[in-house]
Amino acid sequence: MVLGPGPGVGLEAAARRCAHVIGVDPSDVMLAMARRRCAPLIARGRLRLAVGTAARTGEADTSVDVVISVNNLQLWPDVPAGLAELHRVLRPGGRMLLAAHEKWLPADLPTLANTVRAAGFTSVRTWTWEPPTRMASTAALLSAVRT
Repeated sequence: MVLGPGPGVGLEAAARRCAHVIGVDPSDVMLAMARRRCAPLIARGRLRLAVGTAARTGEADTSVDVVISVNNLQLWPDVPAGLAELHRVLRPGGRMLLAAHEKWLPADLPTLANTVRAAGFTSVRTWTWEPPTRMASTAALLSAVRT
């Protein structure tokens, strides 16, 4: 599942590499853009788009293998509720990757890691990455596993 895929750039890349991908976004405008960009993948049944949020994905319990969220964590109104929902929809052993510009994080990485652990995730790992251009800010990443 790609959470908050926006216009679908990363969603398209994921759907080209995976058997089935779900894109969940609260914005009808972004879903329309993703639908246009990814129309062939949708037609082949490799991609499904759905209206939803981090806290309300609309997916069934333990139905998702991987959750990816890029540059939208800062938009979640309730981070603990979003993490609880992602924990619910991930299957045991499922993985989550959160990435955002460090300056946009709702808390520092150690605090975010503790919040992820409190939601029931294990193997929580954080790191930063410096993009190879001065135009982009430091990226903060967090990976975790649902046990």
